Amino acid sequence: MLRNGISAWSVLRCSTLLAITVLSGCSLFAPEVGTLDDAVIVVVPTELEPQKSVIKPRPPAPPPEQSGLPPVAIVLTSSQPAFLDVANALVEHLDDFELFNLSDSSQPPVTVLRVINDSDSGTVVAIGLRAAKSSVAMSDAPVIFSQVFNHQDHGLLTANSRGVAPLAPLEAQLAAWTKIDPGISRIGIIVGEGHDALINEAQLAAQKHNVELHIRIANSDQETLYLFRRMVQDIDGFWLFPDNRVLSARSLKEILEAARRSQVAVAVPNESMLNMGATISIATRAEDIAATIAGIIRKIQSDGLQSIPAISPLSAIRVVTRDGVTVVNR
Repeated sequence: MLRNGISAWSVLRCSTLLAITVLSGCSLFAPEVGTLDDAVIVVVPTELEPQKSVIKPRPPAPPPEQSGLPPVAIVLTSSQPAFLDVANALVEHLDDFELFNLSDSSQPPVTVLRVINDSDSGTVVAIGLRAAKSSVAMSDAPVIFSQVFNHQDHGLLTANSRGVAPLAPLEAQLAAWTKIDPGISRIGIIVGEGHDALINEAQLAAQKHNVELHIRIANSDQETLYLFRRMVQDIDGFWLFPDNRVLSARSLKEILEAARRSQVAVAVPNESMLNMGATISIATRAEDIAATIAGIIRKIQSDGLQSIPAISPLSAIRVVTRDGVTVVNR
């Protein structure tokens, strides 16, 4: 059952309404482009309305012998809709959970993790970078983190933690893109250091779909812009990944403008960027992330944490084109 349900629900509801108000009223935020780190949605001007998502109180849990999963503590980095979407989808899989929101000043990480460690929570689910860093550092229970792109920069993979992939499967992404735009044949990618696995996955996907990749490694947003300007004449598509370290609001805007002038298609990880000039959005689905997390919890319960891979892949994508065509693949 939901313990501390009234106080947790009240706090989260207020935080959610505040987040929705701010998101609706502001046109530009700090340049947190890496939507899978501290901000899951790309922080850019947009006319899209955020999903008004709230955590719903759960009915009483079934008798213990019918309960599918052990008690779970869910730690949110903030009340941003994309974090809430995952939490909403996750609680549909749970019988007994507690919810903590680190954007609430009355719930600092040390206090939250002390409460969790004193409870009977069998697993901690951390959504977003701040939640992941705090939970991995302080939790006694196994931690599953999600919505973090640069986990390697923060030492989030330990003997007591596992992660969920921050992106939809790259092969599925490229399959969808090339099906919608069969003319794509030369695609550029710019990411920061430490993403060898991502690059290898992209290369395998490119081979399967007969696409030539132009891959560059950047160390700053200025270098990303410089590298893009040099490659833009040699590509017909640009695959943008949400790397906070090498993107900023300014560089992103200039990249999209340069791509438009050169008639280069741009694939992005969030549909809010379509209003800025991106061509196609290929994003994850909250339901898929939640189902993956629930599967990991179940596997930990039956076989232990050591049976779980370091990063568990996702299986579903949501594709939205500039003209509003939506395709959901599973």
